Amino acid sequence: MFEGLRFRHWQTGCDDDGIVTLALDRADSSANALSRAVIEELDEIVERLAIEAPRGVVIHSAKATGFAVGADVHEFIEFARQDSVRDNIRNGQKVFQKLASLPCTTVAAIHGACMGGGTELALACDQRVAVNDPKTRIGLPEVMLGIHPGWGGTARLPRLIGAPQALPAMLTGRPFSAGRARAVGLVDKLCEADALLETARKLAHRPRKRPFKQRFVAWATNLWPTRQVLAPMVRKQTAAKVRKEHYPAPFALIEVWRRGGSDIRQRLILEANSVTRLAATPTARNLIRVFFLQERLKKLGADTEHGIDRVHVIGAGVMGGDIAAWSALKGFQVTLQDREMKYIQPALDRARTLYEKKLKSAEKAAEPMARLKADVEGKGVADADLVIEAIYENAEAKQKLYAGIEPQFQADELLASNTSSIPLDELRANLKHPERFLGLHFFNPVAKMPLVEVVRHDRMDAQTEKRALAFCKAIGKLPVAVAGTPGFLVNRILMPYLLESIRMLGEGVPGAVLDKAARKFGMPMGPIELADTVGLDVCVSVGKELAPFLGLQIPPGMEDRLEDGKRGKKDGRGFYVWEDGKPKKPDVDADYKAADDITDRMILPMVNEAVACLHDGVVDEADLLDAGVIFGTGFAPFRGGPIQYVRETGVDELRERLQTLARSHGDRFRPREGWDLPLLREQSTV
Repeated sequence: MFEGLRFRHWQTGCDDDGIVTLALDRADSSANALSRAVIEELDEIVERLAIEAPRGVVIHSAKATGFAVGADVHEFIEFARQDSVRDNIRNGQKVFQKLASLPCTTVAAIHGACMGGGTELALACDQRVAVNDPKTRIGLPEVMLGIHPGWGGTARLPRLIGAPQALPAMLTGRPFSAGRARAVGLVDKLCEADALLETARKLAHRPRKRPFKQRFVAWATNLWPTRQVLAPMVRKQTAAKVRKEHYPAPFALIEVWRRGGSDIRQRLILEANSVTRLAATPTARNLIRVFFLQERLKKLGADTEHGIDRVHVIGAGVMGGDIAAWSALKGFQVTLQDREMKYIQPALDRARTLYEKKLKSAEKAAEPMARLKADVEGKGVADADLVIEAIYENAEAKQKLYAGIEPQFQADELLASNTSSIPLDELRANLKHPERFLGLHFFNPVAKMPLVEVVRHDRMDAQTEKRALAFCKAIGKLPVAVAGTPGFLVNRILMPYLLESIRMLGEGVPGAVLDKAARKFGMPMGPIELADTVGLDVCVSVGKELAPFLGLQIPPGMEDRLEDGKRGKKDGRGFYVWEDGKPKKPDVDADYKAADDITDRMILPMVNEAVACLHDGVVDEADLLDAGVIFGTGFAPFRGGPIQYVRETGVDELRERLQTLARSHGDRFRPREGWDLPLLREQSTV
């Protein structure tokens, strides 16, 4: 059938029954990203299939990593620069529509990751079969890049599975598991991995008819009157989570669906026009940048063997216990030490809850629980390849602990501290092997926060850093190497924000007003709610460590709250009263009007300190600083990080706003060293 044709990215075959198989195998790549070249070859193949009219077509992946990870984002950036996004979207739509129009049955055989354009390719097929495995994930995550599906996702998914299932999936970017995809009708059949192609061929011979209920829901929820009623409701729900001016893509997607008629050609044009507009927004540009920063952090440590099998954690508090639990979940043998079993048991209980939630069953949770063992006597130190100290923030206590640990090491074991602010040059002072000592600073909650600061000091060996980066990769975290100066990167930047916000609270600005202003800027959580969540005791402890270094003061009244047992969320009382894990924020008087500068007073100290960190060499480069602050604090991703915010807003403007604040509120706002760095006026290379 394909005599005389040679393809670089597709493997073709045909069995005796007339079923053609197309295996996507993008050349020179470990994963199938749908580049322009891949799409053009598919176009050529589909043109031939339309002429030859086989009995059926099965599309699958020759990559072990999965079906397809989506469009090539590098190419998308180039299309945006060349103002050719619409042309390339329309080209992909045209090829997929040709595939959808073939007279024979087409089947997508899915394993592993099937994302974005890969899912849209599968949607252009008549049937879909997927491997029934936890690694199978099918989704349309384009909103996370500031756009929405553009190769037919918005046009086809709601019509296939119904708007109530399709819209939340596209609006959040959350993928379907194999089981859920089957339940909603996205997948027609599940099978084991070794039966994937055979099951797909059978479907090509005898397509499965979808149940009447699924077909009815898909039809009824996409009728014109239904869309006009549902769209405002979905828009309101979305607005409660994100602001349109920050993240326009979800709202554009809802509008494309609302206006879409029965003709798929009209729906595809609406989709292409919408994505073209979104691609030109600063939000898309910055979110794509954040995506590449994340990919860069994921690759750190990939070229090194960490040599770690056993992990011993000392300190079973919230941080230590959760670090131990997460390490066991990711396959490491873990021992957890504290003074008495009564301190360890709550950590084990939290671990079981985490495992049952992540693994969806108590039976599956038994496996990581078996790897996590209580160790009151600390016998696990002698067998550990990595010891992580996570006790309270006191340099003398930590050094005393190290003195008992280090003699038990026999070879190249690593000793790490989870300290959040104490300089490592101070902590390593009495160690015999400081070259194998480092900081591994996790963030709370460990299971949700992706960042780990790999903290350096003046005597640390380069190989120690590489092993630490590799360990972070192994446990699915994003590492950023930082200097071991007070507060490292994230807390050094975060504390001025928190302390200034608490100072304003003491001046009479309601906490709810401060939180609302921060969220309006784009922060995921307001500073007063964040302080309660982190713990006022932690804020005071870290604040005291950093205050002399940064020229700040602990706001009055903080220690009085601690003496009254008001540490925040964990006590149910802090700045707010907490019930069922949520803060009860007092109502604000309708006549209250905050000063115009409260947002600048909160945000600009963070930006000021970020510039100082860059000047002081706390991180190796500006892009890594932005990545660390975004993934460590949640700094408005659509703004691209504090350094990107400086570049887009303007050095001169922000420096003048800081000087204005300094004149009104004090020297703590004066621009720090670093504002004259040339790179602040350059564009990011990412």
